[in-house]
Amino acid sequence: MSVRQHTYMRRSLEGRESLVQKSISEEDLQQLFSQAGTVESVNVIEDRDTGCSRGFAFVEMSSTEEGNAAIQQFNGHDVGGRTLNVNEAKAREERGGSRGGFGGGRNNGGGRSRY
Repeated sequence: MSVRQHTYMRRSLEGRESLVQKSISEEDLQQLFSQAGTVESVNVIEDRDTGCSRGFAFVEMSSTEEGNAAIQQFNGHDVGGRTLNVNEAKAREERGGSRGGFGGGRNNGGGRSRY
């Protein structure tokens, strides 16, 4: 069983307008990070409303050693006039609260209850 490491990559957000226009593709990241080892997957995170890149991606390398090599090789690397910030992805934090949506219930808005 191989150990997998997700490498987190974020582009500098200076000049955000040009970041959207010059977003890096998953294929570009696959090609770039393959210089450090075997790339298992690439996922460029996009805005759900516009479909434009949000300026970061997750690159999964096949081993911890290759992930560390990618961090060493590409952190601070310039791509298209932008500096890459490459580090190990952290587990997603809990956002708190167990209820989703708008909550609610009876007589939440004040005033008289009709019940």
